Amino acid sequence: MTKAHSSGETRKTTEIIGTDAGDARITWHRASGARLVLAVSHGAGGGIEARDLQALAAVLPRHGVTVALVEQPWRVAGKKLAPAPKTLDVGWRGLWPALAKPGLPVISGGRSAGARVACRTAVELGAAAVLALSFPLHPPGKPEKSRAEELLGSGVPTLVVQGGNDPFGKPEEFPDGSFELVEVPYGDHGFAVPKRAGLTQEEAVTVITDAVVTWTGSLG
Repeated sequence: MTKAHSSGETRKTTEIIGTDAGDARITWHRASGARLVLAVSHGAGGGIEARDLQALAAVLPRHGVTVALVEQPWRVAGKKLAPAPKTLDVGWRGLWPALAKPGLPVISGGRSAGARVACRTAVELGAAAVLALSFPLHPPGKPEKSRAEELLGSGVPTLVVQGGNDPFGKPEEFPDGSFELVEVPYGDHGFAVPKRAGLTQEEAVTVITDAVVTWTGSLG
């Protein structure tokens, strides 16, 4: 099932995809003459209305990148809590053929729990790269429970965009690795910045979109 409407140069359509974990939803923000698809999913406690996901959907199509905002089956079903990681992976795998259908290289991405899914499945699904927004390096206050292996094992070019004050892992806590990391100064896990910060909320979001525009440009 697909619903469509046009908005300026970006064509926005919504598509329901059946997966073994239930129905998922893709909201496409299509670029004219796209060269890449950036597929990004939400975290375990929110949806595609997250400020970073919406900003990417607004900006990237102007730079030749179609953005696919992905809602996992549990969100489509109206549930408030995400299922186990394995179930999230099942949903992402089921969506992948639809993401790859345009015939373009697909960047697998997500925020928080969605970033973990992207890292875990990138090689298996043939992702061109991984975008990890607010990667949850560890649970808040529990640095010993590191998820660094998931990030380091993505197996493809990876960009991490991390808030400078993210309780799930500050930039300086990340291990050395082949990934790139961009810091959003003062940002928390949702990239919100306090009023005392040296930059506005809009400027903080621009740090994210500028970094992703530059990085996707380097991918070809």
